Amino acid sequence: MDTARRVLLVVMTCWMLASCNSTEKTPEKEVEPAAVPAAKVDNRPVIACFGDSLTEVNLDSGQSYTDFLQKTLDQKGYAYRVVNLGISGDTTTGGLGRIQSAIDLKPQIVLLELGGNDGLRGIPIASSKANLESMIQQLQAAKIQIVLAGMTLPPNYGPEYIRGFEAMYRELAKKYKLTLIPFLLEGIRQQLATTPGLLNRDGIHPTPKGNVLVASTVMETLEPLLRSH
Repeated sequence: MDTARRVLLVVMTCWMLASCNSTEKTPEKEVEPAAVPAAKVDNRPVIACFGDSLTEVNLDSGQSYTDFLQKTLDQKGYAYRVVNLGISGDTTTGGLGRIQSAIDLKPQIVLLELGGNDGLRGIPIASSKANLESMIQQLQAAKIQIVLAGMTLPPNYGPEYIRGFEAMYRELAKKYKLTLIPFLLEGIRQQLATTPGLLNRDGIHPTPKGNVLVASTVMETLEPLLRSH
């Protein structure tokens, strides 16, 4: 066998051996993404707190009165979910424009806390009352029970205006047979002289410590309703 043929035979033999020893790459198996657990649905009936900064205050820190109210409900064994629908600076006009957001939650109870900013701006009481009345009518048409939270104003607004402002809540509660909290900050007012640190420097908004008292005031009103349910 000549040299050229021997070289060709060696090359072909090496090529055949390499072909036999090579393995096809197995396609990588696609890794299925890990299943994401479904978010737990909270089916507890809703208590919606619909208001202004007195409701929203300290919301991000978990120290609004609604947060303390939720803790109290849990501790007492009431299976309800509190939803904070407070917006800082809101008026009865703003509340009327967004009341559907509360209705859409299908809450069992709405705690309606609005009007304070109207009073501080000197808005005519008749206008504020008409807005609150419209919200009440819409909530009752949706078969939602209402707790109306009343407010008052600083003395410099004059006794006549303050009397009319406070009476607005009582008159609406009587007309529509609502459960009334005459003054949402009553617990703070009772202890303000003896307990420091219940209000912020503005003298209007509760501190977290004050919000514990607000939650207690709300709970005193809510508990008989919850027992009846």
